[in-house]
Amino acid sequence: MSDFMFMLESHLSADQNRVLSQVQVAATEAGVSVFLTGGAMRDMLGGYAVRDLDFTVDGNALKLARTLAKGTGAEIISSDERRKCAEMVFPGRVRAEIAMARQERYPKPGAAPQVTPATIHEDLWRRDFTVNAVALSLNRASRGLLIDPTNGQGDLERKELRAVSNYTLYEDPARILRLWRFKVRLGFTIEERTRQQYENVRLEELEQKIPSARLLDELEQMAEDANPGEILRALDQEKLLPLFSPALAGTKLNLAGLAKLHRARQLIPYGAPFPVDNMPLFLCLLTEKLNAREKSGLIRATGLRRSHVSAWQKLEARAKRLERELKSPKLHKPFAVYQALSETPGELVLYLLVHSEIRLVHDRIRNYIEKYLPASLEVTEQDVQAQGGPPGTAKYRKIKSELIEARLNARPKRPAPEEAAPETPPESPPPARRPDARQPKVSRA
Repeated sequence: MSDFMFMLESHLSADQNRVLSQVQVAATEAGVSVFLTGGAMRDMLGGYAVRDLDFTVDGNALKLARTLAKGTGAEIISSDERRKCAEMVFPGRVRAEIAMARQERYPKPGAAPQVTPATIHEDLWRRDFTVNAVALSLNRASRGLLIDPTNGQGDLERKELRAVSNYTLYEDPARILRLWRFKVRLGFTIEERTRQQYENVRLEELEQKIPSARLLDELEQMAEDANPGEILRALDQEKLLPLFSPALAGTKLNLAGLAKLHRARQLIPYGAPFPVDNMPLFLCLLTEKLNAREKSGLIRATGLRRSHVSAWQKLEARAKRLERELKSPKLHKPFAVYQALSETPGELVLYLLVHSEIRLVHDRIRNYIEKYLPASLEVTEQDVQAQGGPPGTAKYRKIKSELIEARLNARPKRPAPEEAAPETPPESPPPARRPDARQPKVSRA
C-alpha cells in the first residue's frame, strides 16, 4: 500500500472506506479507470475531515453510477447529462460524486460549457483552484499514484488559493463565490494574481451572469459547512449576498442565529451517528428575519427545489412537536431520552438547541449528546454477538438496545469508603483527687 493510500484510508470513516472499496470494485468490473479527485483529495492532503468523495472516471460515469445504485443500495439524488456526472448518497449518509473526466470550454462568461471527454490530466487542468486539481489513482496497476500537474500540494502547504489559469474566474464567475467560501473555511490567503483576476471580474460585473443553479449549489455547500455564518459575513463584506437576496444585509442577516448553530454543532462527538439534513436547518436560520415576500425572492433567485422548500417550511412545526415530547415526565430515565433522540433527525435536535427556551429540553438534549450518545457507542458488535445476536438481525438490534439500556440506566457505583486508620487512645487523664486526701505540707521559711 502506498503512503497516500494509507493516509487516505486513515482519514476516512468506516462508511466512507466501504464506499471507496465498492467504487473500486465496480470500476474494475466495468473496465474503466477511476480516480479520487477534488475536495476529497484537498481535505486529505490538507489534514481536514473528508466530507464528500469525488470520483472521476475515464469512461461512462453515469452507467457506473447506475450500477453502484443497484448493487449497493445507494441513491442517485441528481445527475447532469451535459457534464456526465451524478450526485449519490450511499448507506451511512456518505455523499459522493461520480463524474466523467472532461474538458469544459466556455463560449462566454457564465454560459453553459461545451463538454468533451478527456484524460485525467486534462480534467485536472480545467478545474478552478490548484488545491482542487489533485487526483489519486484507484486502479490496480497504479493504485496510490498521486497526479498533481498544477502543484496543488505545494499551495496546500503554503495555505494559498491559486486559480489554475488566468481565465478561471472569467469563464465561470460562480467560482468567485467558491473562492471566498474556501478562503473562510480553510483559512487560506488568496494568491496575488488570483486576487487581481477576482478584482477584474468584479469591475466587469460578471457576477451578475451567475446562473441560479450555481447559486443554489453554493447555498447547499454553505449549509454543509461547519460555520456558514462566517462565510456569509465574508460575502456580505464583498457585496455578493444580493445575488441571493437583496434583503440579506444589515440586521436582517441572522449572524447571531448562525453562530448559535455553530456552537451547537461543536457539541456533537466526532464520528458519532448523528445524521443531519443541513439544508432546511440552514435555510430556517438564514431567512429567519425575512418577510414572506423576501423569502419568495430568495426561492426565485436560487431556484430552490420543492423538496428543499417543503422541508424548510415544515421544520419549525416538527421541532415544536419534539419539544413537547422532551418535556414529558415519561423521559425521566436516561435510556428513555436516548430512545427519543436517537431516532430523531439531527436537524430537529439542533434547531431546539438554537431556539428552545425551556431549560429541561436543553438539559435533556445536552445530556443525550454529551453523555448518553458516547456511552451507547461503548456497546460494541462483539458485546452483542457474545449474547447470541447475529449482525443485521432483529435479535441483534434487540440485544444491543438492551445492553445500551442497562448501561445508561445503571446507577453509578458509590466509591468504597476508605478504611479508617486505627485511632490512638487518648491519654489517660490524671487520677481524680479524693476529697479526704491530705495535702502535702509546705515548709515555710
